[in-house]
Amino acid sequence: MALKIRLSRGGAKKRPFYHIVIADSRSPRDGRFIERVGTYNPMVPRESSERVTVKEDRIKYWLSVGALPSDRVARFLAVSGLVEKPVLHEQTKQHLPKAKAQERMQEANESSKTDSETPTQDDVVETANSETPAEEISNASSSAEPSSSQVAEEMADSDSVFEDDGVEVDPSKKSNDETSAEEISSDSETEEKVAG
Repeated sequence: MALKIRLSRGGAKKRPFYHIVIADSRSPRDGRFIERVGTYNPMVPRESSERVTVKEDRIKYWLSVGALPSDRVARFLAVSGLVEKPVLHEQTKQHLPKAKAQERMQEANESSKTDSETPTQDDVVETANSETPAEEISNASSSAEPSSSQVAEEMADSDSVFEDDGVEVDPSKKSNDETSAEEISSDSETEEKVAG
């Protein structure tokens, strides 16, 4: 018969309380046991002496007979000095990102390194400030940002038309209101030419 020193759950829903028991390894977790040798109350603060209680003499006896503690109970017994602290094995790599995600992170790190090496627009302006007089700085800053007339010229040159809400519209696909207004103005111009 393989003996285990393990936890058996008790308590209410969302209020756990565990008994440290000696049980056959084949019996259910909360089922038949041989002897209760302690308690574990996770609801009590860690510093409290009531969190883990053990009957040291009975645990020593069962350890000498060949009972093996579970991982959690082995931690409790190591704190009490009854067994050596269990070795924590290295975790698997399942918690790490997958290969493609790691590649994306490396590319992002490399691009951030190259971005930090290339001078930004603020750095260029600062170096220009230190080397040029104040008049040239104002001209450089105004040339860096296009004026409203330059923006208007660029918009006139483009084939598309922007409506009030900022949506780009193809000039060949104007709404009926716009076409009728243009037709009316062109009709009035032709009437004036005919009359004149």
